Amino acid sequence: MKVGILLIYLYIGIGGVIGSLLRFFISYMSEHVWKAESFPIGTLITNILGAYLLGFVTNYFGSNDKISRRLQLAIGTGAIGSFTTLSTLSTDTVLLLERGVYFYAFLYVFLSVFGGLFAVYFGLRRVEVK
Repeated sequence: MKVGILLIYLYIGIGGVIGSLLRFFISYMSEHVWKAESFPIGTLITNILGAYLLGFVTNYFGSNDKISRRLQLAIGTGAIGSFTTLSTLSTDTVLLLERGVYFYAFLYVFLSVFGGLFAVYFGLRRVEVK
């Protein structure tokens, strides 16, 4: 394997660690400091913030050629990708809408949401609790 691709993996991994720790921090704060136990406010904050951040950096990176591809991947795929997956779903959907492929945008959201719900449901049913 070439050194370049190994460095990309390293950058994404470092970004992933940062995003995961930030996600845990927000979840911890929402449960233990803000006492939000009856509503998943930490997840809501994380997903909306992550969607905003991915939209922002996608636009910023697209208009700025001075940011290295490795850093773009570390931030977008690594940090924000591990921070939330809703951000990627949201960004992909908006990009489909901007391209005018409304059917595919709708289909993507529909399949992602309901496919995810069914997958979780069947995954939960698959495990036998003893």
